[in-house]
Amino acid sequence: MSNFSALHAITHPLFIQHKLTVHVKRDDHIHHIISGNKWRKLKYNLEHAKSTGAKGIITFGGCFSNHIHACAFACLQHKLPVIGIIRGEENNQNNYTLAWAKHWNMQLTFVDRKTYRMRDNEDYLKQLQQEYPDHFIIPEGGSNSLALQGVGEVIDELNQQCEFDTLMTPVGSGGTLAGLVLANNAKHNLLGIAVLKQQNYLEQEVQSLLGEQNKTRKNWRIAHEFHRGGYAKFSLNDADNIRSFSNIVGIDFEPVYSGKMVLALLDLIESGYFPEHHRIVLLHTGGLQGLAGMFERGILNQDEWPLLPVPPVQ
Repeated sequence: MSNFSALHAITHPLFIQHKLTVHVKRDDHIHHIISGNKWRKLKYNLEHAKSTGAKGIITFGGCFSNHIHACAFACLQHKLPVIGIIRGEENNQNNYTLAWAKHWNMQLTFVDRKTYRMRDNEDYLKQLQQEYPDHFIIPEGGSNSLALQGVGEVIDELNQQCEFDTLMTPVGSGGTLAGLVLANNAKHNLLGIAVLKQQNYLEQEVQSLLGEQNKTRKNWRIAHEFHRGGYAKFSLNDADNIRSFSNIVGIDFEPVYSGKMVLALLDLIESGYFPEHHRIVLLHTGGLQGLAGMFERGILNQDEWPLLPVPPVQ
């Protein structure tokens, strides 16, 4: 797994008005199925699993998880059996995300919310490891020290592609931001946009991933005021504004992760947050497959949104 994602300059009336330069790092195009930050997080996790002789993978996610979708296909490519421990009911197993995961040979194990909350519990993980001694466990969202190495390559690539002042990224589990902080060496401003409503939790997650030796690294912050109501929550007006932005700049965004970053960017520009001639890069972390679950549940109208990377399982 080795790729180098493109960098696209985008124009918008607000950018011109405030004399800003904006680019999008197209990690949504890094792979036709294993999209965005999931590709980068899985890269070294799967290499490590194979190098240590693991006979399979165990990982965690919800019924519409980008990580589950990506991990299923990546493990198929690496010829590694994979077990997905899924939060939710078994009657979701034929939704777009999980139908593809099964199609790519992921074994789905459904658990209730109480059990799923144990996913980071040391005793639970030890028990799981005893049950599957030849399997390598990848945490929810793929966020661990191995993931940080893959995500950090975004900074290496950007340093070859352009000069910039601020890199913006959506923040869910904290792994992407932590990887960027580690590789950035405080050379640029890193601005994470929280997509869930849990003040300070994400800072703690990022610091935990960075480890004690890297806790003094500066030049990063998480903005918590742009979550739009919480994880996977947004208004129809938010969705319309994201689609309008996509139509102007010619790049598709979804409303759970990258779309919230876009809306935050527009709000920040209008508030005068960025000085004139500031150079901004948006990290497009992918996740367009998640639109299918919104279509299935009637949250969004499929006719108004981009085509999915892969069609539904037939």
